[in-house]
Amino acid sequence: MLLYLHIPFCHRVCPYCSFYKHTPGSTPISAFLDALAAEADRRLPELSEKPRTLYLGGGTPSMLSPTHLERLFSTLHRHLDFSKLDDVTFEANPATFDLTKATLFRDLGVKRVSLGIQSFTPHVLKSLGREHDPEQAAEAVGILKEAGLPSINIDLMFSIPGQSREDWSSTLDRAISLKPDHISAYNLTYEEDTAFFESLKRGEMDESEDRDASFFELAKQKLTDAGFESYETSNYAQPGHRSSHNHGYWSGEDYLGLGPSAVSTVNRTRSRNVPDTAHYVEMVGSLGNAITESEQLDDEAWRLERIALGLRTLDGIALSLLDDEGKTRAGWLVEQGLAERDQERLRLIGNGCALVDPIAAELV
Repeated sequence: MLLYLHIPFCHRVCPYCSFYKHTPGSTPISAFLDALAAEADRRLPELSEKPRTLYLGGGTPSMLSPTHLERLFSTLHRHLDFSKLDDVTFEANPATFDLTKATLFRDLGVKRVSLGIQSFTPHVLKSLGREHDPEQAAEAVGILKEAGLPSINIDLMFSIPGQSREDWSSTLDRAISLKPDHISAYNLTYEEDTAFFESLKRGEMDESEDRDASFFELAKQKLTDAGFESYETSNYAQPGHRSSHNHGYWSGEDYLGLGPSAVSTVNRTRSRNVPDTAHYVEMVGSLGNAITESEQLDDEAWRLERIALGLRTLDGIALSLLDDEGKTRAGWLVEQGLAERDQERLRLIGNGCALVDPIAAELV
């Protein structure tokens, strides 16, 4: 069982981000934290098993004040034995903390900080609407190390408008030089309800599969050469620093999501909280939860999801997930050098890793 908390507040709304988020103001943070505590008090005791990981995402969890962070973690410590958790991940923006605050992260029980840096190139950061500069980003990694955080991840993004191959190469080099424990390298996707998506529709931005593949291969080469293990399409870890929480998602573990817009899947029932912080506070206050959508995943939906997510990982997928036609196509992938297969599992290799989404579509 995995536990996710969604903190929706951001100082600035980035034009590419499709996650539910907003600037503070319309709903007091204190009222949100009261509702989150009430939802936790109601839903966590109902679980048949204790969560083994905790992930705080957003939004920007690190923009919460020390007082708010202490209130939030007080609620969590009331329900969870942090000494028994495999992973406690906390998303952070480089512009939102100093050494004192980073030390508080550690003291509250955070084991892994995921830094949303995205790029070390000034003009690319400007395109993304980020509020930090490259030096501030690098300094943030040093602060987390000085504070004694056990594991540090850097989030990077490629195929950004205006980003050259040289820009991406220098960003990778700078990230590697900082010696983080984990690097996530994501391909920009144009999601609906974002400013970037609207620009794409107007023809002001473009997509290129060839560029995506080139940037992906450059990241894989540089990061694996630097000693990082490529254990999922977008994720690279030093030994002992894989994301246990994310691996749980990819392998199909149950998860509970708390907070506005948070998604849960428990016993194949998938539900989603209302994506509106004010309404979330009202619903939790009156009902004890804020669920507005719910569906039962049937065997076929579950199978398709396991294929799509499992193919992204180093472990691959069980051949038993494929029907006869899928197994025939899997054989073709092996012949083309895009996958390898043993008696039980299929794994993508080489160029197949960059083609995971179209390959998954072919296999189902």
